[in-house]
Amino acid sequence: MSILEEITEKKAAGKKQLAVLIDPDKFTNEVAERFISSVAKAKPDYIFVGGSLTASSTDEAIRRIKENTDIKVVLFPGNSTQLSDKADAILMLSLISGRNADFLIGQHVVAAPFIKKSGIETISTGYMLIESGTTTSVEYISNTRPIPREKNDIAVATAIAGELLGNRAIYLEGGSGAKMPVPAPMIKAVRRSVSLPMIVGGGLRSEDDIKNAMEAGADIVVIGTSLESDPEKMIKFAEIVRKF
Repeated sequence: MSILEEITEKKAAGKKQLAVLIDPDKFTNEVAERFISSVAKAKPDYIFVGGSLTASSTDEAIRRIKENTDIKVVLFPGNSTQLSDKADAILMLSLISGRNADFLIGQHVVAAPFIKKSGIETISTGYMLIESGTTTSVEYISNTRPIPREKNDIAVATAIAGELLGNRAIYLEGGSGAKMPVPAPMIKAVRRSVSLPMIVGGGLRSEDDIKNAMEAGADIVVIGTSLESDPEKMIKFAEIVRKF
């Protein structure tokens, strides 16, 4: 079964999933040991690998993860240099909330030959950056403005456009270092408007944040920044997702 089929099947059954995001550039020996130890206990559904600047360290991070766990690894690339044929799948992210052609299609054209040759499962994903109370790395690097937190109508129209264009998943993202998570009312509005699996990440730091995102309609919740200082949070969050 492909990862997309697995996500879709669990969505249909109402089962929520947890993904943990690691930035290879910050995957030092100390961080890796703590992270892998927590993964063994928490058993998240997926490990997303990627960042805004990462390039050369991606292969090594995936190799180390694969040697120590059987959790499926999914690339979460910030640009066309962050590729690896060692992952199980790649989220082909198109920044549909922005108007920068390079992140809508430009980087994808550069990456396409490698991805095609690698045979890696590719999941076309409509990526939507949502205002989170600070200028995030994604906003700065992509040179795009996020959708305002209170503009549910814009978020809904953008998600619908992504679905009509053929995206297979929608990703609502506050961005790395987000001060606030994606608002629950916005998640609900998008959930009512599209049938695609919905991934939500950025700013999810507490148990309530995780619960609120799932209750609002997120099929997969993604935690990242909060794990850098406390990988043990992964265990608590995994328990919440499984009990939901």
